[in-house]
Amino acid sequence: MFSINLDGGAELRPLEPWQAEEFLAHIDRAREAVDPWIPWASLSTSVETARDTLRRYADKAAADTGRLYGIWLDGTLVGGTMFVRFDAAAGTCEIGCWLEPAGQGRGLVTRAARHLVDWAVRVRGVHRVVWQTRPENTASRNVARRLGMRLDGVLRAEYLYGGVRYDTEVWSLLAPEWLAD
Repeated sequence: MFSINLDGGAELRPLEPWQAEEFLAHIDRAREAVDPWIPWASLSTSVETARDTLRRYADKAAADTGRLYGIWLDGTLVGGTMFVRFDAAAGTCEIGCWLEPAGQGRGLVTRAARHLVDWAVRVRGVHRVVWQTRPENTASRNVARRLGMRLDGVLRAEYLYGGVRYDTEVWSLLAPEWLAD
């Protein structure tokens, strides 16, 4: 398995179904902080359902339509990044992230997401990278800005959570913008 050094004792690695127990322990620590933003957090409540989440992303990786990576800090899983959607033929992908409180404020998501963007653009030839977040998720919006993304617009009442509809901001960057840096 590969590992990318994110500095400061942190690394980025694939998250796979065999890591379901570790993933569940992490989600249990992170649930309150990430559940409002990551739809599958509330679905991963047992080893089996955590394995199901990881299996869905393993299937996406096998089909080249998505991927899931964990962020470990000093050997403990504290968050991750993912290709929510990946379509190399169309030249588009969507990146997402999550982080438990123990990993916050260290720039881990920004550094990890940079690796995903760079790989998507330089290796896979993706032209447009999308980032979606709720407007009140300041940390996520800040990551999009640090990645050089622009706010494309707001999808009003698009995201359903807890029986309430929330707006979704759509941020993006284009390959020429990324390659110019």
